[in-house]
Amino acid sequence: MNADSNNTTFLSTSESVEEGHPATAENAESDEISYQKSQVNEQEVNDSVVAWNTQKVPKRRVLEHPILPKDGEKNVLITSALPYVNNVPHLGNIIGCVLSADVFARFCRLRQYNILYICGTDEYGTASETKALEEGVTPREICSKYFKIHSEVYEWFNIQFDYFGRTTTKEQTKISQDIFWKNYHNGLTLEKIVEQLHCGNCNRFLADRFVEGTCPLCGFHDARGDQCDACGKLINATELKSPRCKICSQTPAVKKSKHLFLDLTKLQPELSSWIEKASTEGNWSANSENITKSWLQEGLKPRCITRDLTWGTPVPLEGFTNKVFYVWFDAPIGYLSITANYTDQWEKWWKNPEHVSLYQFMAKDNVPFHTVVFPATLLGTKEPYTLLNSINATEYLNYEDGKFSKSRGVGVFGNDAKDTGIPSDIWRFYLLQTRPESQDTVFAWAEFAMRNNTELLNNLGNFVNRALVFLNNNFNKKMPSIILNDEDKKLIALVNRELKQYIQLMDLIKMRDGLKVVLNISKLGNQYIQANKPWVLVKGNDDERSRAGSVIGLACNLTSLLSVLIHPFMPGVSAEIRKQLQVSDEHCVIVDSFVPHLETGHIIGEPKPLFEKMDSNKMEEFRQLYSGQQSDRNKGKPTEEEIKALEGDIAKQGDVVRQLKASKAEKSTIDAEVAKLLDLEKKLSLATGTKPNEK
Repeated sequence: MNADSNNTTFLSTSESVEEGHPATAENAESDEISYQKSQVNEQEVNDSVVAWNTQKVPKRRVLEHPILPKDGEKNVLITSALPYVNNVPHLGNIIGCVLSADVFARFCRLRQYNILYICGTDEYGTASETKALEEGVTPREICSKYFKIHSEVYEWFNIQFDYFGRTTTKEQTKISQDIFWKNYHNGLTLEKIVEQLHCGNCNRFLADRFVEGTCPLCGFHDARGDQCDACGKLINATELKSPRCKICSQTPAVKKSKHLFLDLTKLQPELSSWIEKASTEGNWSANSENITKSWLQEGLKPRCITRDLTWGTPVPLEGFTNKVFYVWFDAPIGYLSITANYTDQWEKWWKNPEHVSLYQFMAKDNVPFHTVVFPATLLGTKEPYTLLNSINATEYLNYEDGKFSKSRGVGVFGNDAKDTGIPSDIWRFYLLQTRPESQDTVFAWAEFAMRNNTELLNNLGNFVNRALVFLNNNFNKKMPSIILNDEDKKLIALVNRELKQYIQLMDLIKMRDGLKVVLNISKLGNQYIQANKPWVLVKGNDDERSRAGSVIGLACNLTSLLSVLIHPFMPGVSAEIRKQLQVSDEHCVIVDSFVPHLETGHIIGEPKPLFEKMDSNKMEEFRQLYSGQQSDRNKGKPTEEEIKALEGDIAKQGDVVRQLKASKAEKSTIDAEVAKLLDLEKKLSLATGTKPNEK
């Protein structure tokens, strides 16, 4: 928010209005002084009064499925980066993708835009295969398990998708193969021989995640084939020292394999022109522009789009039918296939660039795949696909003094948030206040509590409760008539100034600043009540009591406006405020001006506190609880007997594996038992603090 737009420093108070006294005389005086310093010009006041006297909140559009683009309307297609299905999403995943997109989608609906919000789980690739091996089940079973987990987490966080699907569908195969064929027939693919690690014992090429070994850069012994968790550097599996197959622990050999490449070199001129136009006319976050330009400046090279795996979208080209498409070739196509599973008229969204604006949300590590690889793939078809107009990529949300890690299970995950007993809207609020829009931010339990107690409890909750309680106690819950004086007109003008900022910021996806504006309006409401002292007026003569009614009536209308503005961020709190006001969602719409929401004579419901104070000691307990590995929580140090039992289980499982290999059992059966053995060895290593197989 522009600091110059309002020179007032609004202070919240925590007193009960029905008591009739501010928390301290000093606070009251400070409030009055700051309120008087706020300046509005005559034009602002006149425009605000005209809008107040002549306009009403319109009815909200009725949602009908399937949602399709409409002529003459603002058609907005919103996607969130498809989350990997191999683990429970952590808070960084949630704010970086689905929650940010949800806030924008909710805002767009309140502005009466015609929007479709699509997301789903990314289910193909080595990540799913690896997780399946770890848990001793098939990839499809692992995908179904974690699809359910993801769905439940997002439902708890109140993420309002129009459709949440998955990529393991017939539509995904059909559309991916069609896009491939278009690029192939347009001469935009190449064949190349590449070197890969191959496990002779398992008789398979090993994808990056199926290889572990010693990092060639820092010497870490458990580096993965794509990245070292110790030093964070990206590496190639063939660069690992002492590589070992993750399935059987045998040493793989380097072998050659033929693969298909998308020739980005040929596509770069057209792609560069599109990027220049889209990034200028659309709304691209700064990191998205910088990352994309860096890729272009380095020069695009042919990119491999196939893998020697079985779990993925099959390649239809003769000679490559034993391979699947690389996940970053077909995963973004999941947006299209998920929409196709929602409606068979999906092309009205995805092949309609003249009438549809595409907004995409993700973390910054996904940017080049959405601004370079995916658009290049669609441009290569020579068909009129809807390409992105606006891309919003977050930086990283870190956890306390470290980083979230799916692979290591460090930090607060979606199921953990639910287990704390803290309402989902409070999580949404803090995640959005700390949203890493331009730089990395940190989730900290102490700050979490502080933000709740100051911004929600003492500011927003205090204003809403004091307004409704006063109306309940002094006017029998019935809205009095409002006769505007200069103070009221000034308030309406100040609110309109903030409201204009809110709409501009939210349209630009400046969510943190948008949320600040909501809190500023709430502070302004507290300020207004404090300056006008309705608890004194209500005890006076008829004129003074009438004035008290105007003050609290305007405050209750402001409460209703806040219930709308807070909705994108805290939909549950929004619903609770509207329940206490006894207003339906029929008019839950954001208009350009602060206009009456509650008619004279309207009866409100029962006022209740919206928020509870967070205890700092409890937050410290949570901080300690979630500072270690997710899988190791709530476990004390293992006893000697437990360690011996684990060693015995490992010995027995080792015998099972050896017997299966000796009897030449089916490979899938052996793999499942090997996975169980590896899992037991990992449990032992955690219990003893040693590496697996270390003596």
